[in-house]
Amino acid sequence: MTATPYPVSEIVATRRPHRKDAARNYDALLAAAREAFAEHGAEASLEDVARRAGVGIGTLYRNFPTRRDLFETVYADEVDALCRAAVELAGREPWEALTAWLDRFAGYMVTKRAVREALNDESDIFVACRDSMYAAGGPLLERAQEAGAARADMDFGDLLRMVAGITATAFEDDAQRARVLSIALDGVRTGRQALPPRAT
Repeated sequence: MTATPYPVSEIVATRRPHRKDAARNYDALLAAAREAFAEHGAEASLEDVARRAGVGIGTLYRNFPTRRDLFETVYADEVDALCRAAVELAGREPWEALTAWLDRFAGYMVTKRAVREALNDESDIFVACRDSMYAAGGPLLERAQEAGAARADMDFGDLLRMVAGITATAFEDDAQRARVLSIALDGVRTGRQALPPRAT
C-alpha cells in the first residue's frame, strides 16, 4: 500500500498553517481539543481547550473561528491519522496489520462520539472522512481475507460496525476494552482451533 492522497489528507493539509510558530499553536489546540472532547463531549469549554493548549482564547478563534470549525478539524485530523496508520501498517503480516489498525480505529471512536452531534452525516467533510477511511482501511481487510486469515463472508462496513458497537459500550478501563475487542475479532479470524468442551 502506497501513500495515497486521501480526500481528508488534502483537507488537513490545507487547514494547517505553514508558519512554524502558528503550526505549533494549531497542533497544540487540536491535541487539547481532542482531550477535552473525550472528557466532556461536544459541550467542552473552548476556554478550557485554549488553557490546555497553553494559548489565549484569541489564538483559538484565529485558528478556529467557530466551534464547528474546531469540531470538523479535530475529526478530520483523527481520520487522517487513521489513513496514515493504514499506510504504515501495510508492511506487517495481514492479520497483524488489520488488528493493529482496528485498535487505532477503536480509539478514534471516542473522538467521533464526542463530535458526531455537531457534524451532519452528509456534510462535505463527513463524506470525505468516510470515503478516506474506507479507502485506507478496506485494503487491510482484503489482504487478510486473501491470505486466508479473515473470514470472506463479510465486508469492511460489517467490520467497522462491529468494532463501533463494541466501543460504544462503557468499559472499566482500556485493558478491558482491548480484551473484549480481541474476543470479538476471534470471530473474524479464520483457522481458529476449536475450544475444548466446557466441563459440566
